[in-house]
Amino acid sequence: MIDHNLLTYLETYLTAERKQRFLSVLQKRTKHITVAVEDVYQLHNTSAILRSCDVFGVQELHVIEQRFGKRLDKNIAVGAEQWVDVHRYRSTADCISRLKDKGYRIIATTPHNDSCMLPDFFPEKKSAIFFGTEKEGLSETVMRQADGFLKIPMVGFSESLNVSVSAAIIIQQLAQKVRDSDLDWRLTEEEILEKRLEWTRKSIKHVEGIIKRYLSD
Repeated sequence: MIDHNLLTYLETYLTAERKQRFLSVLQKRTKHITVAVEDVYQLHNTSAILRSCDVFGVQELHVIEQRFGKRLDKNIAVGAEQWVDVHRYRSTADCISRLKDKGYRIIATTPHNDSCMLPDFFPEKKSAIFFGTEKEGLSETVMRQADGFLKIPMVGFSESLNVSVSAAIIIQQLAQKVRDSDLDWRLTEEEILEKRLEWTRKSIKHVEGIIKRYLSD
């Protein structure tokens, strides 16, 4: 449960512009689509995907770190880790299970199989878009459990794109489709309040001391 009085108090430490910026960004955030990356090797690729999630309004990123360990580079993410919720998993199976429990369809991105072309794909139901490692792509675990397959149309000689480039294209396209639709794609009021409080806390120096004084009054 959000402490509304605490939120109101902490927001007095923000400039009016900062407060309004939070409200504006949160109005365009969504969890209707989410992104999962499976064992991406290059640090900069996962970090770039995180940044794309922030830029295009996707609130959650799911990172499977089964093979290569932690895959985020804060220098490339450029602060995006403050604004996007990152969920880490030690196995692909665990990630898929959690997402399915939350009602997400698993959508595997792959240039192969009988994949749906990006312009033809519409995420009417909650969808988790999976991206795989640079060379091998997605694992058989994802491919077997996928509810659908998605690919970017290509008209050149190359058969694939860098994973972070593919992710940026797909995230932008799907996020825009969702925002232009009649779907209930926005964050709930409770989720917005939670983010406002979290982001406000992250924006204030020595916030723990300020909260301690507030609670003692």
